[in-house]
Amino acid sequence: MNVHLASYLNGKTAEDLAASKREFLEIGRRSGNYPLATARHDGVDSEVSVWCSNDYLGMGQNRQVIAAMQAAINTHGVGSGGSRNIGGTNHYHVLLESELADVHGKEAALLFTSGYTANEGSLTVLAGTPKDTLVFSDAKNHASIIDGLRHSGAKKHVFRHNDVAHLEELIAAAPADRPKLIVAETVYSMSGNVAPLAAIADIADKYGATTFIDEVHAVGMYGPQGAGIAAREGIADRFTVVMGTLAKGFGTVGGYIAGPAALVDAVRTYARSFVFTTSLPPAIAAGALASVRYLRSSDVERKLLAENARLLHGLLLAADIPFLSTDSHIVSAFVGDDDLCKRASRLLFERHGIYVQSINAPSVPAGEEILRIAPSAVHEQKDVENFAHALHGIWKELDIPTMSARNWPVRTAAHDA
Repeated sequence: MNVHLASYLNGKTAEDLAASKREFLEIGRRSGNYPLATARHDGVDSEVSVWCSNDYLGMGQNRQVIAAMQAAINTHGVGSGGSRNIGGTNHYHVLLESELADVHGKEAALLFTSGYTANEGSLTVLAGTPKDTLVFSDAKNHASIIDGLRHSGAKKHVFRHNDVAHLEELIAAAPADRPKLIVAETVYSMSGNVAPLAAIADIADKYGATTFIDEVHAVGMYGPQGAGIAAREGIADRFTVVMGTLAKGFGTVGGYIAGPAALVDAVRTYARSFVFTTSLPPAIAAGALASVRYLRSSDVERKLLAENARLLHGLLLAADIPFLSTDSHIVSAFVGDDDLCKRASRLLFERHGIYVQSINAPSVPAGEEILRIAPSAVHEQKDVENFAHALHGIWKELDIPTMSARNWPVRTAAHDA
């Protein structure tokens, strides 16, 4: 056997590999008819309703966004031609960065090809400068944040998830003269819970820390003009750098940061994931620009998303199905067993034409498997009711533990989505 392959296998059996293999369902989303989609499984096409997409507001099929992309393709073609430094900066990039900076009330913004590269590249630079920076990072922060902090070489302290007392304990014990950076998400992608932003800002002010917040699962969906959770709380100006994505609420693809011009310039100059990659195609930037502008003036989609999330929270509570948080539109039904979670997902697909992906390790710790459900603005009320009814039936059939059986802590007061 090849020595590298043998090293990778590291004693794993064929059964081990089969158990951990990830399989992907082919989905053909239908523009104008989404959340319905065509799914291909074992060579057979069937109609499904999608319940796990990050296109939370349905902006991926917004007619203004589509028209903007088509016009940009007709004018500029399909590619950008290179990195931003070498012929790959288009006027749509410049317009979009200006728009994003304005949305967040910051001096400047910078586009990346994905949210992952935005976090990884930005934090590599920001946490690594000055060299003696101490970083305080939430335990549930995304892999892209973890990777960026690792690549920065900065000393990192991890505080318990959303535990501001632990954060203050760690930061108070640090040398007063060392630069400090606090990194947190606002809406956490697996649990759907929301960070205690005001308390984090208070600690940052008290100890003179710079702040970096990841608003990936909030931009477009929350706050005035879709500016995010910090804006919803009226404290966006208390955070130094905000990071967001174009791939979720805005329905396209790409990531960005917004913040003080000097920090954005440093990232633009030194972030390898920005410097050494081809830029977003102009059509993507044009579509994202149209989406951002649309959602700055329309609250319709945000209100529909909020209504559907609240309805599903209530229906799952009534059905005694445990889920992780009522804070946001991400509704993570807790299964806690890899096999049961996969079976529940498969039965929803086979019997009800419902696609919701089971989430297992390493996305969540083993033993904390979930069905990560994402009701969207484009689901109808009857869709939400039918989904909850189908899930309840599968839950009973598979004898998955209920809230009552788990003595689950029920939260009944949700933040407004």
